[in-house]
Amino acid sequence: MYMNAMRDLRIAAAFLAVLSFGLPSLAWAQSYPSKPIRVINPFSPGGSSDTLARTIGQHLTERLGQPVLVESRTGAGGNIGADAAAKSAPDGYTLLMGTNFLPVAAVMHRKLSYDVVKDLAPVTLIGGTSMLLVASVQFPAQTFADFVALAKAKPGEIAYASAGAGTPNHLAMELLNQRLGINMRHVPYRSNPLAMNDVMGGHIPLLMDFVSTGGPHVRSGKVRGLAVTGTTRAKVLPDVPTVRELGVPNYEAGAWFAVFAPGKTPRAIIMRLHSDITAVLAMQSVEKSLNDLGVEVAPAGPDELGALVKTEIQKWNSVVEKAGIPKMD
Repeated sequence: MYMNAMRDLRIAAAFLAVLSFGLPSLAWAQSYPSKPIRVINPFSPGGSSDTLARTIGQHLTERLGQPVLVESRTGAGGNIGADAAAKSAPDGYTLLMGTNFLPVAAVMHRKLSYDVVKDLAPVTLIGGTSMLLVASVQFPAQTFADFVALAKAKPGEIAYASAGAGTPNHLAMELLNQRLGINMRHVPYRSNPLAMNDVMGGHIPLLMDFVSTGGPHVRSGKVRGLAVTGTTRAKVLPDVPTVRELGVPNYEAGAWFAVFAPGKTPRAIIMRLHSDITAVLAMQSVEKSLNDLGVEVAPAGPDELGALVKTEIQKWNSVVEKAGIPKMD
């Protein structure tokens, strides 16, 4: 009986300890939010991530009863904004509009000022956009098959542009090189728009852009769309086939958008934010706005988003090592 009593006391003590530990967190979550929330956009104002942050933030303001303010912190390929978010207080009042630059940054830098996995807490995957292989209208290849044949016939001679060494555009093209067994010459630019300008001007033949930014130029006839990189055709470019359709079954690349919080943000707050963001994404007006940007809504929770980040780190690390791309300091 003594042993049973002691066991019961230990169980009761453990239960009270758990309860007392959880009560402050629960109370905190119930009173959240009590002041404005800041969403850091790590890229230039007016871009896709900025537009997404403002569109979602507007409706989050209505649901949360507190202003959701977007702050642009640009530079270093998104890492300045990500670093600012990672080093903010883990209280749910600072969020990051993240993209797949995060796993790429983890791969391409020898040492970052923040840890992508440990210092950022996944909240919600919003959705994504395929990449888009575009060609100058002066480029002799009229189709994807023409392009592959030409690249195989002239190894190392055909050049392609990117938004910079180690960017998602660059790595997506290197992955295509590896999957097709071809060798193209990389010409890095300082940004996507600069690269696209030279493709439209016929100064460089190819660019792996995003559907959201390159699609309008394809529709206007300023460049030729050869293929999209997702598993399905892009809604805004239904006539452009996927790379998989064209005979490369193990190829996929794209850009995704997601919300992150500083690491160690309480799980209750993470789930509250995830629930409200998911509800906003389910609104028809929001889905239409995102689709018009070329972003297809596909929300997923924090666990799925965290797994995606880790999977992409492994994927792009393999591409970088195989291509021999030097890492940055």
